[in-house]
Amino acid sequence: MQYQTYEHDVIVIGAGGAGLRAAIEASAAGCSVALICKSLLGKAHTVMAEGGMAAAMANVDDRDGWKVHFADTMRGGQYLNNWRMAELHAQQAPDRVKELEAWGAVFDRTKDGRILQRNFGGHRYPRLAHVGDRTGLEMIRTLQDHGIHQGIEVFMEMTAHTLLQESGPGSRVTGVFGYDRELGRFRVWKGKAIVLATGGIGRAFAVTSNSWEYTGDGQALAYRAGADLLDMEFVQFHPTGMVWPPSVKGILVTEGVRGEGGVLRNKDGHRFMFDDIPDNYKNQTAKDEEEGWRYVTGDKNANRPPELLTRDHVARCINREVKAGRGSPHGGVFLDIAWIKEKIPNAEAHIKKKLPSMYHQFMQLANVDITKVPMEVGPTTHYAMGGVRVDGETQMSTVPGLFAAGEVAAGLHGANRLGGNSLSDLVVFGKIAGEHAAKYAKANPASRVSDEQVDEAARRALAPFEKGARGENPYLIQHDLQETMQANVGIVRTENEMARALEDIQKLKARAANVGVPGNREYNPGWHTAIDLANLLCVAEAVTRSALDRPESRGAQFREDYPNKSEECSKFNIITRPVNGGAEMRVVRQPLTPIRDDLKKIIEEQAK
Repeated sequence: MQYQTYEHDVIVIGAGGAGLRAAIEASAAGCSVALICKSLLGKAHTVMAEGGMAAAMANVDDRDGWKVHFADTMRGGQYLNNWRMAELHAQQAPDRVKELEAWGAVFDRTKDGRILQRNFGGHRYPRLAHVGDRTGLEMIRTLQDHGIHQGIEVFMEMTAHTLLQESGPGSRVTGVFGYDRELGRFRVWKGKAIVLATGGIGRAFAVTSNSWEYTGDGQALAYRAGADLLDMEFVQFHPTGMVWPPSVKGILVTEGVRGEGGVLRNKDGHRFMFDDIPDNYKNQTAKDEEEGWRYVTGDKNANRPPELLTRDHVARCINREVKAGRGSPHGGVFLDIAWIKEKIPNAEAHIKKKLPSMYHQFMQLANVDITKVPMEVGPTTHYAMGGVRVDGETQMSTVPGLFAAGEVAAGLHGANRLGGNSLSDLVVFGKIAGEHAAKYAKANPASRVSDEQVDEAARRALAPFEKGARGENPYLIQHDLQETMQANVGIVRTENEMARALEDIQKLKARAANVGVPGNREYNPGWHTAIDLANLLCVAEAVTRSALDRPESRGAQFREDYPNKSEECSKFNIITRPVNGGAEMRVVRQPLTPIRDDLKKIIEEQAK
């Protein structure tokens, strides 16, 4: 089998915020670095993170600090978080923001010139450093501009197909087998350490804010290499995605709209979020609309409006309104920022300044002027809290030499992620992963890449061509998977529906084994989709099996048949791992590591 070979110390798969930051750090440590992108450099899904990056810099409210941020993150995650990761994240996020600023990032500013921070759901104080509603784009631009001068070798429009290992699943990684998406030519990257930074799994669902790249590649690569996955049942449905017209359904509507004063109303004009405030947030939530507005405008004596409660709760409240027949004409609810004209002069210009992308998005895609009328929004599959199980200190997985950072890694967010923690997660743990991957690469000599493994990976990659047009259509399999996941493992779950989904997934796996594509390897999107299917089916099964094994409602998982939290279920995470040579997927309950006493005390103090 013909293939081109490259040799590097560290291989980074994925060029979003986490991948770029990991590559920069590994290169700074003196390692040769390969950065493999599924699309073009600068086109990663990180650009869709609009609202800001959470960091307790205390520029707007001096009561903020890392301890408050840590406690907010743990409470949002329903205390299933990896507490060491939550601690490191809260402590290091401010330095990562300042680092981006030093590298050229432009942020909105306070009147005295400091980085401006905005309110966001689940955060006690204004904490999100931002650039209007284009923060992710600014992060990618800055990291890309800095990274290209660090000697990193970038491979664009490539698919990482298989992780190569010393002696099969569970053993040390030795490289990556993949192909270029344009001409379909095979490539092999030899390396001493690999960092996965491939993002999420949203394309396993029918309605998602995620871009086409998010097919669970990193999670599935790690799983097939013998690594543990963690917390896969926790999939976040962002409360506000576009619902109309159908061609744009699921596209994200930033939480920044609510952070700037946007309110949620049903078809009767009622602000329904005041009707359902969780007990553990009642002492931090506004008693009425006036107090909520005072909070948004910076009154330190006011509590947050209920629209800024955690995403899982807001999404379920929207879902309830729609099911009760109180939704908007196209199956969502109304998100209204135009109403602030009642409160401030020049509201139209203010909205355009604070939310330029949202104004443009709705004007171009829905012919809606958000400065004048409400938007229609509804929940959309947005983020996977679960992913590759990693060590909190180093980001190394349970497979030697394999690291993970960003959305592909699990632990930081527990059962539910707070808005804004994703962007700071990328740079905090991207740096840590890059640092420790470089240390690992320096401490371990290169291993031989097995020609047999490469040949077997190539055979599997080419299998769809053998069946050609006679085989199963990959697009239809993907469509059917998305439909069953959306219907049966979505925002509201039951045992019967998830069992039905699991049955469907097994049937789809059998169909995928007979998938066929016509033509040849050049410019063949059908082939790419056929390759993605194995990853999508893997993560869909992991989500479903894990959700079935958690008989409770907690964080992003809402079980209609188990609507309450379970004391027993508060004591473990769920691990997904391959058994019987990868032929079977097994879920295991892993007891939580007891939290350190000093961190436990911080949580108790911040709950007052």
